[in-house]
Amino acid sequence: MGKNNIVKIVCTAAIGIATFSNSFAQHKKHSWDVIDTAGIVSSDTIKKDGITLVFINKDPNFDPAVAKRMEETFFTIYPKECKIYNPKSRKDVTMFIDPTYDGVAATGGGLMRVNPEWMHKHPEDIDVVTHEAMHIVQGYPRYEPIWVTEGIADYVRATLGVDNAGANWKLPDYNPKQSYKNSYRITARFFIWLTKNKNKLIIEKLDAAMRDNTYTDAFWKNQTGKTIDELWAEYGANPVI
Repeated sequence: MGKNNIVKIVCTAAIGIATFSNSFAQHKKHSWDVIDTAGIVSSDTIKKDGITLVFINKDPNFDPAVAKRMEETFFTIYPKECKIYNPKSRKDVTMFIDPTYDGVAATGGGLMRVNPEWMHKHPEDIDVVTHEAMHIVQGYPRYEPIWVTEGIADYVRATLGVDNAGANWKLPDYNPKQSYKNSYRITARFFIWLTKNKNKLIIEKLDAAMRDNTYTDAFWKNQTGKTIDELWAEYGANPVI
């Protein structure tokens, strides 16, 4: 992802440049290709199988055991994500425990910011790393439609996550008030249904189309013979996964 492309997990104050999550806009507090080195508590560089992770922590109270689990999760999941979705993904990633960030986590380029307060309160939510690492793998030239980008990231968390059960993170049951455009877990569940009922490789193909900047609404009919709205209606009629 370029410096103007940012993934955000929660909606925050924003300015108008393309990004993805609940709010697709750049957070005013941060320059996403620069880390302020003042106040760094620790910085570690870990290399494994050709991948380098720089782990920077600016929270003196951050639990070392949680930091270790985050590192281990990254090295467990990121190579899998790269292999399945984008073997050309970058090999250098920075994970930044940033007390000034007021969301949950956000990723721009190879920089993954994590709010330590969230991890203090939810130390079991280790697959935040899985979701954010997939945004690095995505590396799309643009992140619209948002529901596709975030749906894929949560689909990957659902299918590759290391401990979703421990975090009590699960896909929601279908209800008629939902839409595939709701994004995140709602869209991820629909994507799982598509892989089981239409094409087991459809999400890999969708991800590739987004990265190649060739995605249009015609993608769905080309892959399945039905429009996205027709597919959603079929899913709603029998949403078992």
